[in-house]
Amino acid sequence: MNTLKIDKLTKTYANGVKAMQNISLEIGNGIFGLLGPNGAGKSTLMRTIAGLQQPDSGQIIFNGADVVAEPVLIKQHLGYLPQDFGVYPKVSAYDLLEHLAVLKGITSAKERKEQILALLEKTNLYAHRNKAVSSYSGGMRQRFGVAQALLGNPHIIIVDEPTAGLDPEERNRFNNLLSEIGEQVIIILSTHLVEDVHNLCTQMAIINKGSLLAYGEPDTFINQLEGRIWSQTIDRADLPTFREQYQVISVQLHAGRQSIHVYAENEPGNGFALRQPDLEDVYFAQLYHTK
Repeated sequence: MNTLKIDKLTKTYANGVKAMQNISLEIGNGIFGLLGPNGAGKSTLMRTIAGLQQPDSGQIIFNGADVVAEPVLIKQHLGYLPQDFGVYPKVSAYDLLEHLAVLKGITSAKERKEQILALLEKTNLYAHRNKAVSSYSGGMRQRFGVAQALLGNPHIIIVDEPTAGLDPEERNRFNNLLSEIGEQVIIILSTHLVEDVHNLCTQMAIINKGSLLAYGEPDTFINQLEGRIWSQTIDRADLPTFREQYQVISVQLHAGRQSIHVYAENEPGNGFALRQPDLEDVYFAQLYHTK
């Protein structure tokens, strides 16, 4: 069982942006979802965990080792899939994985070959192993990204916005692959897609403006909102009035009209109907209460 303990991480950039403010988390095997809007601090947190930058203060303990003091300790056990990764033109998937395996310190040619072929099979790319990665579709590239992240049998994998731009079929295939991998290792999944977190993650955190807003199990958060989320379809012109009168947490378009969700401890009246909360309501309720 792998454990990652993050204790009071703080980071302020030279321009004054507080990217992390006393963030504390404890993560074990499985897929951990990290939700937040652009600029929330997700990437800063992931780069710090990966040892790519130092925090101003705080600790990161991975399987008992202090990786802030010695970043190389986590890099030896880390797989990383960034949102965008470049590939060499005209280099096949097999040859690129061979090159990356050497960089990761897999010195045995026999071991490299066995790992690469097994990973190509696992990611459903074996039939395309001799094709240039630059010619792959978006979904195939993401699966290749998983293959390179798994080289060297890492204990922790960081995945940044992995399904952005994928069609529904590729997204499902990718998520199934992550779910299978997450049984043995820690996967930190940074995303803005609430549905992916609900489908994949047993634990999650919501961060915004560098601060931790919520940390726990998705279903627990949903249950806590039971009886507090109300909805109504309104004319677009009436939205400003409703924002003044109610705690509007989200607005969606339906057939040219706007469906609004509001947070209220008691029935707000005025035509609102109680709705079954979901993780998207949790997300927007947390963001709303921090404004």
